[in-house]
Amino acid sequence: MGRMIRAISENGGVVLFAVDSADIVREAERIHQTSAVTSAALGRLMTGAVLMSAVLKRDEDNVTLRMEGGGPAGLLLAVANGKNQVKGYVENPVVELPLRADGKLDVGGAVGRAGTLSVVKDLGLKEPYVGQIPLVSGEVAEDITAYYATSEQIPTVCALGVLVNPDLTIAAAGGYLLQLLPGAADSEIVRLEQNIAAMPSVTKMLSEGMGLEEIMNRAMDGFDPHVLDESRAAYVCDCSAERTERALLSLGRQELENLAEQGEDLEVCCQFCDKKYHFAPGALLVQLK
Repeated sequence: MGRMIRAISENGGVVLFAVDSADIVREAERIHQTSAVTSAALGRLMTGAVLMSAVLKRDEDNVTLRMEGGGPAGLLLAVANGKNQVKGYVENPVVELPLRADGKLDVGGAVGRAGTLSVVKDLGLKEPYVGQIPLVSGEVAEDITAYYATSEQIPTVCALGVLVNPDLTIAAAGGYLLQLLPGAADSEIVRLEQNIAAMPSVTKMLSEGMGLEEIMNRAMDGFDPHVLDESRAAYVCDCSAERTERALLSLGRQELENLAEQGEDLEVCCQFCDKKYHFAPGALLVQLK
């Protein structure tokens, strides 16, 4: 189970959310049997979703990140709720690409760069909030940073990382989201930029044993930060037979009759956890009467 903290500067002008998401990404790798680069891509997206869920007011509120960049990984999805529970999906879990020139996994190449990042926030209102931007790099963190600048006008730094072992197990994963609240002075902006520029990568810090509080102190050096609270984050799929049944009933009588004529039970597989549900079309038709 992952750990997340929320922190704020002494003057209240800077906030930070940080998470160690290694266990979350390990569970995703176990379920989806991802290759190294897709583990990194999906892991970053799920980590970003958990960080963005830190501001949700209610447990049932949720945020969905959808990346479609035209790359070989296909569609990537991550959904996180107000309890810091996240689930993820990648259309093509096994993608093999050469390493980048710097020796790192080519996440941008797997995701692609000719597409969009969509953010859907369901806050219990009549309609969900939907924001969409063109992808900047497909590397995920830069795209989330650009989303905040474009769609929410919040100066934000997002850093994400997933370190994959040669045997495809997850060595480390995590990230942080640093945001300036309205009224920040130019000197504060400059100081934060200097702090971020001097920081190692997220995976380097985590793999060397640096804790979330240490990462907070480095990112917010000079701002006297303190932790507001900490919580647990986990990979949790909330699918159920009842929800799946409701989805099938929504197909309507004609479609269910067509399926019943084939004489076979329906098998529905959850894309997030790979759990399978079986239904008899005839039994579903009875419920429509």
